[in-house]
Amino acid sequence: MVADGEVILDAHARVAVVSVTVEKRVDGPGETDYADEAWELKERIRRSEGVLKQRKRFFMDAYRRATTHLLYLDEDLAGFATVRRDGYILFLAVAPERRGEGLGRRLVAEVAEDHRTVTCHARATNERALDFYESIGFEIKRRIESYYEDDGDAYFLRLGPDERLRDRLSELIRR
Repeated sequence: MVADGEVILDAHARVAVVSVTVEKRVDGPGETDYADEAWELKERIRRSEGVLKQRKRFFMDAYRRATTHLLYLDEDLAGFATVRRDGYILFLAVAPERRGEGLGRRLVAEVAEDHRTVTCHARATNERALDFYESIGFEIKRRIESYYEDDGDAYFLRLGPDERLRDRLSELIRR
């Protein structure tokens, strides 16, 4: 039964019905319409989780040279993926309060739609990122010692040209 925007599950439980609009936006090479919002989300994640430690100049230069896919939920930036022309993901970020909703998968699917192979680096200590990438089919190709400016190690990951996987990821885009 629905009454005034609520679903009544039983006489003791009520759940609000909320509709969320997901909007995809893109900044192509040379465009920075959404760069400041992406920077702010990246910085919020860095402050709370200690990852995505790039300096602003590096971030903005890389952002400007690449294509960035952004997902907005009701006008709030929920996540973004910045990718080079060769399919290398420079930055992938999803707002902590939006994780587990499939946004990261959808962003990687956007990238895979345009590239035969998708690659990235992930900090060797970032278990959450490594688990995410492996769950959608990325393979660890090698470990790189002292990859990051702070001497942190990284893994180089690759999502190969497996057509079944690409098709599955592409399905996420169409949803």
